[in-house]
Amino acid sequence: MGPLSAVSTHRGEKRQHQRVVIAFAHRGARSERPENTLAAFRRALELGANGLESDAWLSADGEVVLVHDASIRRGLRKIRVAETTAAELAQFDVPRLADLYAECGTDFELSIDAKEDRVIGPMADVARAARAPARLWICSPDLEALRTRRLELADVKLVHSPGYGGVTPAAFERHSADLAAAGIDALNLHHSDWTLGTVTLVHRFDVSALAWDAQEMRHLLRALRFGVDGVFSDRVDRMLAAVGEWTADDAS
Repeated sequence: MGPLSAVSTHRGEKRQHQRVVIAFAHRGARSERPENTLAAFRRALELGANGLESDAWLSADGEVVLVHDASIRRGLRKIRVAETTAAELAQFDVPRLADLYAECGTDFELSIDAKEDRVIGPMADVARAARAPARLWICSPDLEALRTRRLELADVKLVHSPGYGGVTPAAFERHSADLAAAGIDALNLHHSDWTLGTVTLVHRFDVSALAWDAQEMRHLLRALRFGVDGVFSDRVDRMLAAVGEWTADDAS
């Protein structure tokens, strides 16, 4: 694996002195290819991303499909994902999670927003079939749904992703403690919600810090200097440049 490749972090292990950051390509290389398509995911990996990000729903026939919204529009047609088979959705460039693994392999970290609770278990099953559960990061705003599934999903990473402003400064320590007690692996916040103090705090509870929507160099570098473990960006080239600059600064 290359210099930006992620090393899986398991709860209870000591953090490595040389920190490795996961560069998650948000919905693939969506600034260059249609988002959440196999072409976008392939392009992100070609550019050097060591992580991919997507969104998941269940199709009408129970397949895990990668698409952001509950319905897609093609011309005047509105197609509801839950009422459409995976084969039919594939005609509109909506891939299955299994297709992503078949096309791109498993040599990357994969963060997926569970857009509905019922997709969480099947998502883990697909990753297991691909022999890649340890590199799957399942994100959800529903902490209770993650908490109740921790035992059955012991081989994947669970991420609380409460949305913009989801954790107030006054509640940060309590929330970090709750995540640790529930066995949640990471907290995913908007990049502007992280500070050096809050990143340090979640790390004290052995919870990873992930920063989404980091689009500009100044946002990416700010989050990296705070010590986050992963960043999400639409601009894969810019994200990798920021990680490279931060790595060079950190080594000097």
